[in-house]
Amino acid sequence: MKSKSFFILLVIGNLLTIEAQEKKESTTMNPFFQAYDTPYNVPPFDKIKNEHFKPAILEGIKRHEEEISTIANSSSAPTFDNTILAMENAGELLSNVNTVFSNLNSANTSKEIQNIAKEVAPNLSAHRDNIYLNEKLFTRVKTLWDKKESLGLNLEQAKILDNTYKDFVRSGANLSNADKEILRKINGQLSLISLKYGQNILAETNKYELVIGDKKDLAGLPQGLIDAAAADAKAKGKEGKWVFTLSNSSVMPFLQYSSNRELRKQIWNAYQTKGNHDDELDNKKNAIDLANLRGQKARLLGFKTHSNYVLEESMAKTPENAKKLLNDLWKPALEIAKTEAADIQKMMAKDGIKGAVQPYDWRYYTEKIRKERFDLDEEELKPYFSLENVRKGVFQVTEKLYGIQFKELNNVPKYHPDASVWEVKEADGTHIGIFYMDFHPRDSKRGGAWMTSYRTQKTVDGKRLAPVISIVCNFTKPSGETPALLTFDEVSTFFHEFGHALHGLLSNVTYRSLAGTSVPRDFVELPSQIMENWAAEPEVLKMYAIHYKTGKTIPDDLVNKLKKAGTFDQGFVTTEYLAASFLDLAYHSQTKDITVDANTFEKEAMSKIGLIESIIPRYRSTYFSHIFSGGYSSGYYSYIWSGVLDTDAFEAFKTTSLFNPEKAKSFRENVLEKGGTEDPMVLYKRFRGAEPSVEPLLRKRGLDKKEESLKKIQG
Repeated sequence: MKSKSFFILLVIGNLLTIEAQEKKESTTMNPFFQAYDTPYNVPPFDKIKNEHFKPAILEGIKRHEEEISTIANSSSAPTFDNTILAMENAGELLSNVNTVFSNLNSANTSKEIQNIAKEVAPNLSAHRDNIYLNEKLFTRVKTLWDKKESLGLNLEQAKILDNTYKDFVRSGANLSNADKEILRKINGQLSLISLKYGQNILAETNKYELVIGDKKDLAGLPQGLIDAAAADAKAKGKEGKWVFTLSNSSVMPFLQYSSNRELRKQIWNAYQTKGNHDDELDNKKNAIDLANLRGQKARLLGFKTHSNYVLEESMAKTPENAKKLLNDLWKPALEIAKTEAADIQKMMAKDGIKGAVQPYDWRYYTEKIRKERFDLDEEELKPYFSLENVRKGVFQVTEKLYGIQFKELNNVPKYHPDASVWEVKEADGTHIGIFYMDFHPRDSKRGGAWMTSYRTQKTVDGKRLAPVISIVCNFTKPSGETPALLTFDEVSTFFHEFGHALHGLLSNVTYRSLAGTSVPRDFVELPSQIMENWAAEPEVLKMYAIHYKTGKTIPDDLVNKLKKAGTFDQGFVTTEYLAASFLDLAYHSQTKDITVDANTFEKEAMSKIGLIESIIPRYRSTYFSHIFSGGYSSGYYSYIWSGVLDTDAFEAFKTTSLFNPEKAKSFRENVLEKGGTEDPMVLYKRFRGAEPSVEPLLRKRGLDKKEESLKKIQG
C-alpha cells in the first residue's frame, strides 16, 4: 500500500509537470521568444498579441540581468570585449520586445497596452537602476576608462567606452548607497508620471468634439475639411452633422478658415486647455512633479539644475549657451510679431471687431492677409500636394542626392493597415533597410509626427545588419474620392521626418548604441531640417507638385507666390516656438523645487520674456509632450540650434547646385552615416569646412534686418 506522502509527492510532481508544460507552451506561442521568421526579420506584427508583451518584457529583464551578472562577476580581468562589448550585445530579447511595445504604445495603443505600460514601468526603471548602480560592473568599466589611452582602441571603441563610463556616472554610480536608494525612488516616480502625462494628452485629444449641426456654421471652411468632418461624424454615429477634433489636421485648418469667431474661440480654448481641467486627466501637477523630480535628481548627481545635467552632453554644453541663442533671436522675432499683430488689428477693425488680437484670431486673419498681400490661398496649393505625389517627390529628391531607391513591399507584416512598408536599396540594388510609413490620425495614435526604429543598424562579423525604420504622422485624411491633400506645412513635416529616417537608414557604424539618431538633441534635427529646405525650392516643387485632378505641374505664378510669402508670419512662428523653448528651460533650470502651480509658473515665465497676449507658447505646460513625456526636456531649443546648422549646411547646395553629388556624398559620409561616433561639431566641420554661420537662418526667417550682430554659434 502506497503511503500518503507518496501520493502528495505524486500530485506535486504532476502539478510541476503541468506548470513546466504550460510555461513551455507559453514560451513556444510567444513570438518574442523565437527568432523572427519574417521577411527581412521585421517584427512579426501579425502574430504579436497584447498578452505577449508583459511576459516577454519580464523574461527579457530576467535574461538581461543574468547576462549583466555574468559580466560583472567575471573572474577575468576586464577587457573591452568581455565588458564593454559584452554589455553592448546583452539584453537582445528585452530590446526587441520593448522596442515594439513602446512604439505601439505611441502609434497604435489601446487601454490594454496602456495598462501594461503602467504595470511594467516600475520593473523597467528598477532594471535600469540595477545595471547602472551595480558596483562590480562599474568597477570593471572604470578600470578600462582609467587606462583607455593604453588600450589601443579605435575611434568607435573609444567613443563607446567613454559613453558607457559617462552613462554610469550620470546614472549615479558614484553615489553613496543611501543616495542610490533615493535615486531609485526618483527614477521610478519619473517613469510612471511621464507615462501618465502622455496618456492624459491622448485621452484629452480623443475626448473633445466640436459638433456642428447647422450648415451656416461651416462658413469659410474649405470643402475638403467639411467632407472630412462629415466622415468623422459618420464614423462616430453622428451622421448628418460635422465633427471637428483636436487633431492638428482638424483644429488648425478650422482656426485658419472658419469665419465664425465664437466657434474658433470654442475649439481654441479646448485646444489650449488640454490637460488643464482639474479632473482625472489634469496634467498641472504632473508637469510640476516631473520638473521637480528631475531637479532633485540632477542636484543629487552634483549638477546645479536638470538643464545643466542634460546639456552637458549637448552641442550647447550649458543652459547659458542655449539661452543666448534664444535671447539673440527673441528680440527681432518679437518685434516682427508685434508688427504682424498690428496688421491683424487693422483687418479686424474693418470687420467691426474691437479689442486686442486674440490667439484664436491669429491664424484666421493671417490667412486673409496672406491672400490679400500675396494673392496666395493655401487651399489653392493643396490640390498640388496629394500625399502620393509628395511621397514620390521625397523619394525623387533622395534618389537624386544619394542614389537610393524605394520598393513597396506587400509581403511584410504591418502593425496597422494604414502603414505601408518599403525596401530601401542602393543604386546597385544593395539592401539598405526597411522603412515603414504611417500617415493619418486615429484614436490609437498620439498627436504630432516622429521617426522611430524597430531595429537599429549595427555591424556583426564585418557584415552590416540593416535597420528597420518608421515615420509616424497625423496628416489630413483622404475624403471620399478625394485623396489626402496636404498643406505646405504638412509637406514640410513629411520632408522633415524623412530626413530623420535617412539618418537611421543610412547609418553605417559598428555599434548599435552609436547608430543613426544616437546623437545629441541639438544635432539630431540637422538631418531632418535640412531636408525641409528642398521642399520649397522651385526646381523641386516642379518635381512633385502635380495637380491631383488635371495632372498639371504647379504653375510658375503659384511657385513665385509661395516663395514671396516665404518669410510671411515668421514673427509669429518664431515667437511661439521660442516661447516654448524658454518655458522648457524655465522649468528645468530651477535650483530648488517649484512651489507654485503650472499655470502660475507658466504665466510668470512668459511675462519675464515679454510674450504678447495674442500669442501663447507653441505648447503649454499641460500638453508639452516633447519635454514631459517625449525625451526633449531642456532640449526643445534644439530645433532652432539645428536650424542654424541646417540653413548653413543647405547653403553648400544652394550656392553650387541643389543636387551637387560631391556635397551630397560628403553629407552622407560625414553626417548621415556616422551616427554618434564623433563630436557633432567635428562631423559638421568635416562636411562644411567651417563652423556654421547664423546669417542663413536669419535670412530664411526674415530676421536678418533686425539683428546683425550674430555671426557664429560656437560649439
